[in-house]
Amino acid sequence: MSHQIEHQIVEVEEKLRLAMLHSDVKALDELLSPKLLFTNHLGHLVGKEEDLAGHKSGALKLNSLSASEQHILLAGDVAIVSVKMQLSGSYNGTPTNGVFRFTRVWSQSQDGTWQIIAGHSGIVS
Repeated sequence: MSHQIEHQIVEVEEKLRLAMLHSDVKALDELLSPKLLFTNHLGHLVGKEEDLAGHKSGALKLNSLSASEQHILLAGDVAIVSVKMQLSGSYNGTPTNGVFRFTRVWSQSQDGTWQIIAGHSGIVS
């Protein structure tokens, strides 16, 4: 059972990576919980609407987003993921490039879908 859940998490993580890369607001809307609490690399707390707004407005543009060092911890109806991401793009025209570490908490709903309820990102020095 846990191997099946781990496979589902790998799949939703890839859906998330592609949705972020292409600013696919519809896919992001499905993957992010309405209750989302995300702390970005600047220490700012961001909710779902704020996160989606950056993609909708075009303020956030990603040119590349590649994952490595993915670790998955299963705990009841949540999965915690730590992943290293090489990122290049821009925010409001300011170039953003570097290596980031993301920690995400995925929660499984009653219908079996997975959504991110919490997350954190930091810059890898």
